[in-house]
Amino acid sequence: MTQEPDGPMLIEGPVEVKLADGTVVRSDRPTVALCVCRRSRIYPWCDTSHRRRTKATGEAMDEEAGRGDEAAGSGG
Repeated sequence: MTQEPDGPMLIEGPVEVKLADGTVVRSDRPTVALCVCRRSRIYPWCDTSHRRRTKATGEAMDEEAGRGDEAAGSGG
């Protein structure tokens, strides 16, 4: 098992994970990336959602903030 800095936990597979609701999910992959940020849309597996957070705050980036900057700098 390896904890990636600012990323998932990598575990040699196959892996069975029991979720909080009692559901058991399984992956037969040789290496499995488990989500530790809880942002994944396919939790408990990592979908790289952790990449969308800023290093300064650790919060998810607001996509709308980037659009406002582009509109302000368009000049016409």
